[in-house]
Amino acid sequence: MKEAKYIWKDGELVPWKEATIHILSHTLHYGNAAFEGVRAYMTEKGLAIFRLNDHTKRLLNSTKIVAIDCPYSEDELNLAQIELLKSNDFQNNVYIRPLVYLGYGAMGVSHKQAPVNVAIAAWEWGAYLGEDGIINGIKVKTSSFTRNSIKSTMGKAKIAANYLNSQMAKHEALNCGCEEALLLDDSGFIAEGSGECFFIVRDGVLITPPYDNSLESITQETVIEIAKDLNIPVVQRRITRDEVYIAQEAFFTGTAAEITPVRELDFRVIGSGKAGHITQKLQKEFFDLVMGKNQKYTHYLTYIK
Repeated sequence: MKEAKYIWKDGELVPWKEATIHILSHTLHYGNAAFEGVRAYMTEKGLAIFRLNDHTKRLLNSTKIVAIDCPYSEDELNLAQIELLKSNDFQNNVYIRPLVYLGYGAMGVSHKQAPVNVAIAAWEWGAYLGEDGIINGIKVKTSSFTRNSIKSTMGKAKIAANYLNSQMAKHEALNCGCEEALLLDDSGFIAEGSGECFFIVRDGVLITPPYDNSLESITQETVIEIAKDLNIPVVQRRITRDEVYIAQEAFFTGTAAEITPVRELDFRVIGSGKAGHITQKLQKEFFDLVMGKNQKYTHYLTYIK
């Protein structure tokens, strides 16, 4: 990881190496913390945060779902992220990680007596699944781990505890020689990747799973909007694993993954084995959007000046 100068922590800019927590912080033991993944892109006009307001709103929705009372408002958190980027000398694209967590002061499963802390880190970061993956696609394995069931956890919250499931799925996929995992829900339909939403293309139609038991993805929503503007038909419905095998195209989306093509699933080549025509069109439009090259979508960018 490429370190930056400062991390924003409870209202102050703290040197990177000094932004620490106590070993008995409640979240460290019990996993209740809400976080976000946000990107800022180095455009011709300087750094611009992609859909800042939407990410912060989802962060606060997550804290509400898991009964954490965040001490900062949406406006305060937005300004904190802007302040953090201004304070660091970033020269390339940046990943931003806001985190609302339970600190030191109480132990035991009940969390309401634990203090609430907020930190925001940012660092320069390239393609999550590799630059080659963005161009040529990645190998994916259907995971033996089922996506967390809505019967036992809350998928609309982006919370730390949910990601143990993702971590184990990713670990399994990497050890099988693949770059990413694809998880099914407890009914056997495709849910999402370990940290991404999923799309396929069949007969010119873009298809993506519903939000039944997964996070409401901001990048997925953006891709759907772009597709409709390009007159690409979009359907949100359940997808089976074998349907992916016979799809013409498949790709992941997410803040980290952006738009990453899937060239293989379970050692079956998808389509031509590389980024398909529709995937490439969506990639071009998406990267034009986040780089400030499409005036229609400038409202999605918050420029750092």
